[in-house]
Amino acid sequence: MTKFKVNKQLFPFENKFIHMSDGSKIHYIDEGQGHVLLMFHGNPSWSFLYRKMIQHLKNDFRCIAFDYPGFGLSVAPEGYDFLAKTQSLVAEEFIDKLKLEDVIIIGQDWGGPIGLGWAGRNPEKIKGAVLGNTWAWPLAGNSRFEAFSWLMGGPIGRWMANSFNGVWKYFMYAGFVKKRSKAELEMYSAPFDKLENRIQTAIFPRQLVKAKIFELEVEEGLQNFKDTPVLFTWGTEDFAFKEAERKRFQNIFKNHETVLLDASHFWQDEEGEKASQAILEWHQKTFKNRTSLLVNYQDQAVN
Repeated sequence: MTKFKVNKQLFPFENKFIHMSDGSKIHYIDEGQGHVLLMFHGNPSWSFLYRKMIQHLKNDFRCIAFDYPGFGLSVAPEGYDFLAKTQSLVAEEFIDKLKLEDVIIIGQDWGGPIGLGWAGRNPEKIKGAVLGNTWAWPLAGNSRFEAFSWLMGGPIGRWMANSFNGVWKYFMYAGFVKKRSKAELEMYSAPFDKLENRIQTAIFPRQLVKAKIFELEVEEGLQNFKDTPVLFTWGTEDFAFKEAERKRFQNIFKNHETVLLDASHFWQDEEGEKASQAILEWHQKTFKNRTSLLVNYQDQAVN
C-alpha cells in the first residue's frame, strides 16, 4: 500500500518495496538492464526527482532510484531518527539486499555524502560516480552553512516545517531556475503533506553541521576510491553548493570530467535530458572504450 497516489503520467514506473532489518520499508524503482546507476536523492525530495533521467537512461543502464525512510514512498519505523549516518547505513543494507556490484552512483545534495559514505565503506563495489551540487566533508565552521543549518534546522525551521511545510516550500522556491508545473509540485510535496511526515525535512538541514563525525568518515573514505572515474554534472545557479565545492571535489577525484548545467539545486529535473546525455557519452568514453581496448590488446597478444 502506497502512502499517496502517484501520478503515473509523470512517474510511469513500477513501484517496488523491500523491508529492512530496522523495520523500514524501502520504495525503489528498478528499470532497464546493464551497468547499475544507483540514484541517491537529497532533501526534501525523493526518487521522483530522477524520473526524466530514468526515462532517458533505462535503455542503456539498470536504473535504480530509491527513497530514504520517511521520504517518498518509503516508510520509517516508529522512533526513526532520520540522521544522515542512519540513512547511509540503511542505504548500505538496501544495496546488499539487491546484491549490487560494479555500481555507478549518482548523488546530489545529501545523496552525495550518503552515497559516497557507502562507497568509502565498500570501495570494491563502486565503478564510477556522477556528482552534482553536493559535498563530502564537514561543513561546521563555514559561516554560510552554519547560518542555513540553524535557520532551516533549528527552532525556526522546525516551526516552518510543522506549520506550513515551510522547509519544503523554501527548497522548491530556491531549488529551480524555472518553476515546476502544478502537477509536478504536487508530486514533490505529496510525501510531506501530512504534518507527521514533515519533521525530517528540518532534521537534514541541522545535520549539515551536526553530522560532523559522519561527514569526517565520508571525507576519509574518499581516499579508498579516489582514482574512480567521476562525472560532475553541476548546476551553475544553485543557492547551496557552488563552484568552491565543485573545485574541491575535482582536486580529490583527478580522473574526472565536468558538464556545467543551466540549473539550480535540482538539476536532475531541470536538465535531466542534458545530464543523461552527458552520462551516456562519459560512460561510452570511460568504460566501453576501455573494455574494447583491452579486448583488442588481448587478441593481439594471443595472435
